[in-house]
Amino acid sequence: MEEYCEVVGCKNPKFKTVSKKEAEKVFSLSTQKTKVHLCKEHYKKFKKETKEDRKIERLTWV
Repeated sequence: MEEYCEVVGCKNPKFKTVSKKEAEKVFSLSTQKTKVHLCKEHYKKFKKETKEDRKIERLTWV
């Protein structure tokens, strides 16, 4: 069984899995799971939209 992107309205195959908490900042999701699957297109958008958050997280992690 192939899994698909869990962004509302998307039917592309999954590419990467990310935290639901993080993905909800960018997308409307169609799942109740703690991890969500994103297609390549949505993963690229997710990375772009969360770039600053990830940068801050890396700097404060030390």
